[in-house]
Amino acid sequence: MDQLIKQVEQWSIDKGLDKGNGFTQYAKSSEEMGEVAAALCRNDIDELRDGIGDVIVTLVILAQQNGMSLQECLEQAYGEIKDRTGVMSKDGSFIKQADL
Repeated sequence: MDQLIKQVEQWSIDKGLDKGNGFTQYAKSSEEMGEVAAALCRNDIDELRDGIGDVIVTLVILAQQNGMSLQECLEQAYGEIKDRTGVMSKDGSFIKQADL
């Protein structure tokens, strides 16, 4: 995974995306999330796999544009959720205790 992230970061540098606009990159991430939703609706596992990969690529670049790494973002998020308690809703969504 580390090697793949480094390759994406280098690709971003080679294309000049590392110096791009963060909001534009955020919009690209949102667009890719739409493709994930479409794949889920169509039950298309290959497109879902591609879409998830595309989302990760856009997030690697967004983090890079803001002087962060995907790992440090994930570590921060995990630090916030690791001890979170809550319940699973009927539709399969996790509801954190603070929102109950």
